Amino acid sequence: MPIRLIALDIDGTLLDSRWQVSEANRQAIAQAARRGIEVALVTGRRYDFAMPVARQLQAPLTMIVNNGALVRSNDGHTHLRHLLPRHVAKQVLPLTKPWREGTAVIFDRPLENQLMLERLDPDDSLRYAYYSRNKEFIGLSNPLESCLTEDPIQVMLSGKVASMRDAERALRAAPFAPECALAVTMYERRDFAMIDVLNPVCSKGASLAEWATLRGYAREEVMAIGDNHNDLEMLIFAGIPVVMGNSVRELKTFGWHETASNDENGVAHAIEQFALGEATPCA
Repeated sequence: MPIRLIALDIDGTLLDSRWQVSEANRQAIAQAARRGIEVALVTGRRYDFAMPVARQLQAPLTMIVNNGALVRSNDGHTHLRHLLPRHVAKQVLPLTKPWREGTAVIFDRPLENQLMLERLDPDDSLRYAYYSRNKEFIGLSNPLESCLTEDPIQVMLSGKVASMRDAERALRAAPFAPECALAVTMYERRDFAMIDVLNPVCSKGASLAEWATLRGYAREEVMAIGDNHNDLEMLIFAGIPVVMGNSVRELKTFGWHETASNDENGVAHAIEQFALGEATPCA
């Protein structure tokens, strides 16, 4: 069955280790689009932070962002949106106060105050470079709880891997745990991790499945390529799941197709082999 939808993670998958889109990846995506294959960028990034990558690709794109909370086209039209109920966010923030320096609340807003922080610290070596590139979207709220005047997209925690594993354990054991979903991304080599607390229906996989149903695609017609823990559900859903050569170990234990690394044009190789050629769906 031919591929009709390609779902691509961005960081560690489409982008190489220098945060660039290779010409080979760009050309493979353009060729797939010319053949009428829909291409979706499926990412934990916010829409505005994913768009600089999207603008480098010569193709119409579906943007499944915030780990599945929003589905938009790259012209800005919103197709699906699943917000985190404010009453759940109000329980998340007190519980995660030990990790407050790396906590943000994300809203679906046009520009200003999309990403709310308690403080912006220039000495924060883990996060300040990212924040400084996104100052137009950042607002401050002290205490952070006071920003919850509407339902957010998510509460986001970030920090060193060991610290975020502690936060994940606390969130999964919380009384409100059934009322939210967690998307966890670990970068062991960089000793950096992120946790997105989302609406309970959200994951990259759930939103990809919802979008594929709306578009009339069978799962056998969907290929997904990813490298990290938050790509798991997306890969489980896809008829053609492909893991990057540089992916976390856990994703390589499922017996899925494996492509080259993100520094070796792994996305281009996978598209050429499985979407522009033929492949057998994984069970």
